[in-house]
Amino acid sequence: MCGRRVVVVGALAVNADLADIRLVPYPLLYDEAWQIDFPSLYKSVNHRTRAVVVVHPNNPTGSYASPAETEALNRFCSEYNLALIVDEVFLDYSIDGAPRTSFVSNDTVLTFSLSGISKVSGLPQMKVAWVAASGPTDATREALARLEVIADTYLSMNAPLQLATPVLLDQRKHLQPLLRDRIRHNLQELDRQLARQKTCTRLRVDGGWYAVLRVPALQSDEDLAIDLLRKMAVLVHPGHFYDFPSDGYLVLSLITPAAEFREGIKRVLSLLND
Repeated sequence: MCGRRVVVVGALAVNADLADIRLVPYPLLYDEAWQIDFPSLYKSVNHRTRAVVVVHPNNPTGSYASPAETEALNRFCSEYNLALIVDEVFLDYSIDGAPRTSFVSNDTVLTFSLSGISKVSGLPQMKVAWVAASGPTDATREALARLEVIADTYLSMNAPLQLATPVLLDQRKHLQPLLRDRIRHNLQELDRQLARQKTCTRLRVDGGWYAVLRVPALQSDEDLAIDLLRKMAVLVHPGHFYDFPSDGYLVLSLITPAAEFREGIKRVLSLLND
């Protein structure tokens, strides 16, 4: 696949380099909600492009691909004969608790839906993941045949993990309700503290377990994150970690224990409102 292009959103650069694939980013736009910038997507494609990567919901924006965006993605991929690769590891963590539609049954174009127990069951060290292929019959059959060759070329998942996978997957029934409750509780606490000041706001989040905080761009996000760590003992991610186009964004984890999150937000806002 030397020199082939993949139009992508997400932090895949290292893995892409190992496979000799060139990544071409396309932006998300924010106007009360996140949305895919399709004009930029169309400008990014050329005759060497092979696939589009979508993160559903996106990390860290927490935005799901809407039905209208899914239709537009299918039209785009059909027009340029591209595959659609969808990372769905955060799919189960909708903020409102309502289930969201997976791309696993998308049959308009060749689609690969990815997930794993790192997020589904909160077990990142187990290294169990999967890919589901869907789409037109002939294209899917050919893709599965090629995936079988790849799977046979590399070492398979070790036997103990294969045998344990049903039990590990079952853990989601106990873990996910606890995580969703913590996420919602921390988001409510964040909104409660934000309502007391006028300097910072949060952007809309529909899924996942991160929140994006809009802050005054008086210094680089990285310098601000370092200041928060050194002065307030609070760890946040600067927006540039996720390719935000300008300074003024911090990314907060919503799965932090509630008491620590409450105190951490208090310290963050104290520094930013000083």
